[in-house]
Amino acid sequence: MPRGDGTGPFGQGPGTGRGNGLGKGSRNRPGLGPGGFCVCSGCGMKVVHQASTPCYSTNCPKCGMKMARG
Repeated sequence: MPRGDGTGPFGQGPGTGRGNGLGKGSRNRPGLGPGGFCVCSGCGMKVVHQASTPCYSTNCPKCGMKMARG
């Protein structure tokens, strides 16, 4: 930095380039919402998605495998 003030040459520096400076994948990306179903990858059983519990942490009531959002 030529002047030691963090701006760099011609006013280029933090906060003046493209993007928000947080890096790839750090955007606030919401989930799929409260509705929908959880689907078992093993047997295909569908259950209603519970709003506070992600599907990947739910076990299938029929075969016991992990479920996915569907």
